[in-house]
Amino acid sequence: MSENSESRGGWVPNVRPYLELPSAPEPAADAAGRGEGEHPTPGVPAVPPSAAPTPARPGAPGQSSADPLAKAEPPGAAVAPVPPGWWEPAPGGAPVVLVDPPPGRRREWIIGPRGQRRPILPTWAQSWAAVGRVLRWNVANIGYAVAFHAVRTPLYAGRLLRYCPSGLASLARRGLAWWTDAEGAGIRRAAAQRHDPDDYLRLSRQRDRRVRARTLVALPALGGIGLAAALLVVAPALGRLALIVAAVVTCGMAGVPEDRPWIARAVVPPKVTRLTADVVIRALESLGIAEINRGRGKETMVAFPAPITRDGPGWRADIDLPYGVTVADIAERRERLASGLRRPLGAVWPEPATDAHAGRLVLWVGDEDMSRAPAPEWPLLRVGRTDLFAPVPYGFDPRGRPVTIVLAENNILIGSLPGAGKTAAVRVIVLAAALDPTAELWVYNLKGTGDLDCAIHVAHRYATGLDDGTILEVLASLRNLRDEIRRRADILRRVPRADNPDGKVTRALADVRALGLHPLVTVIDECQNLFSHPEHGKEAGELAVDIIKLGRALGVILVLATQRPDAASLPTGVSSNVSVRFCLRVMGQVENDMILGTSMYKNGVRATTFGPSDRGIGYLVGAADDPLITRAAYIDTIAADAVAQRARAARVKIGRLAGEAAGEIAAPKAPTFSILDDVAAVMTGDKEWSETICAALAELRPDVYGGWVPEQLSAALKPHKVATVQIHKWIDGKTVNRRGVTREAITDAIGRRTR
Repeated sequence: MSENSESRGGWVPNVRPYLELPSAPEPAADAAGRGEGEHPTPGVPAVPPSAAPTPARPGAPGQSSADPLAKAEPPGAAVAPVPPGWWEPAPGGAPVVLVDPPPGRRREWIIGPRGQRRPILPTWAQSWAAVGRVLRWNVANIGYAVAFHAVRTPLYAGRLLRYCPSGLASLARRGLAWWTDAEGAGIRRAAAQRHDPDDYLRLSRQRDRRVRARTLVALPALGGIGLAAALLVVAPALGRLALIVAAVVTCGMAGVPEDRPWIARAVVPPKVTRLTADVVIRALESLGIAEINRGRGKETMVAFPAPITRDGPGWRADIDLPYGVTVADIAERRERLASGLRRPLGAVWPEPATDAHAGRLVLWVGDEDMSRAPAPEWPLLRVGRTDLFAPVPYGFDPRGRPVTIVLAENNILIGSLPGAGKTAAVRVIVLAAALDPTAELWVYNLKGTGDLDCAIHVAHRYATGLDDGTILEVLASLRNLRDEIRRRADILRRVPRADNPDGKVTRALADVRALGLHPLVTVIDECQNLFSHPEHGKEAGELAVDIIKLGRALGVILVLATQRPDAASLPTGVSSNVSVRFCLRVMGQVENDMILGTSMYKNGVRATTFGPSDRGIGYLVGAADDPLITRAAYIDTIAADAVAQRARAARVKIGRLAGEAAGEIAAPKAPTFSILDDVAAVMTGDKEWSETICAALAELRPDVYGGWVPEQLSAALKPHKVATVQIHKWIDGKTVNRRGVTREAITDAIGRRTR
């Protein structure tokens, strides 16, 4: 058993009854110098021949401390199975079985058989866009430095002139000292004071040789200085100016004090301390978690499975937390962790390593606050088009790397508190869809503002408003989407299997205009105003769930955004079926899991840790294998209009501009009817059963009320304060009681509405 096996909790099973240990004499030291009890393999103890046959609990009376087998075996323990290859021969032929095998030498190879492959190219060189960003940054940085110093050139010249005399004297003094070997004068003086003639003579001869050799260098240098002085008289004006500038710069720089630099810094680097294991452990211990502090002052309970490395504009640390501590325990203390690291809150990002155990923490610490760092430019802001069946750029992670999403075969849900950057995040998706000339856009802004007015240039349907008319228009579009899904499913079913082996809309099928299977993107911002509508919210929720479930493979994409993620304003079927989710700052666990999915808060993915300054920053789930902290690209309304105009030109060029953007058709107008008026119109008496009213309503407007049941009628009338009551009717000589509505209640509700 190795020396540290006990500290690791290992134990040696009682295998002596099965080994038939012989009674052999103690071995003598061999030719290599091994003594008594020494094992041929270093670090592996042998079984002494005088070992007791019965093991005892460690520390028990009568235990032989020389017997490693007896030391580790608990009393009454069963004999553990011995894995093959764990047998080590001991002196005298007795084998020893190890529970923890001795550590062997592990060779590290440049190419290993397992492990994660590192990228061949660095992150900044993996795309032309990234290379362009690096080049633009360097050119801008160099240009800024040149301009900064050019403005201060007169100040620099004055400083150099000021220090020029002292610099000239300093150069002459140092040159003379070098020529005469003044640096060895102290050693020669010490030899003379010791009355050591041999050392003094040897040092003197060495000094003479140095002076002679240096004279061969000094004389030509003095000649060059004299020639330069002569040129000041005969050289042209430009040459004299160059010589004077060179002399002033040389002498001035030699005379500048070390604590007073003559040139200023164009950019002051941020004071960022290097992230080390000690800094990380100190920060973790400041969180007040008992399991972490248990080893305080002793051997640390925190392990680092990989070195702390530089990762983009920050540091990455992979950390194995103590047993029983999860990443969620750290994430909920993010503010205290940032305090322990002495870093801004927006620069500290603890994340779970989803490919490892629940205690593996990936800690990324940026050089500056993510919200204050310059936001990279959206790659498609100036040039380029998109393909919704391929990844499109959406934002950037804390390291500045692009984050992409695929719109095809996905539905998107975006949620946050008011003012967290939700609408700006929606605008990126609208513009990405607009830059695919084959995509058809239906955009609805139920906030009533002009934040998404850029879609007017390309959208097939567009509306903005808070009134019931806009709500009914969105409801009509959802019904149209459900009908469109049925049409597409019928067409896709008739496509030959060879052209559609996966049974879904592909890029090739979307390009066939005759099929009408192009991407259809519907964006509804502030969808809580639709789903919480007292009269139409329930139907809208059911339609949205059907569209999300059935339209994914048919090229129908639904994008929903809300600033009130709760059960009343976001149907459960919507929250549980969307595939891509982006959650910006929210206040609680319920809102977090409503957007990101069940148990995300428990697993450490917590948008509650974002602060008011983290606008546009959130957790993106479903776009990649792991949740990503993403900063959505910011495109202001002016830049968005420019992108939309470019998208419009691309559609005009290929003949794909249609709908309201082309002035061809108007969006379907919402019907001007209400449930109260319709119920009043179909009632023939003072009171009617609900089932009778539903049947009459279905005949009146089958596209609206078809399939209604009494429960739906009751739910639709409840917001108008119309309650159903028991209504008695005499049928076939019997009294039948059922729920129904009275005309008086309907008339009163209509009167309240008109008032």
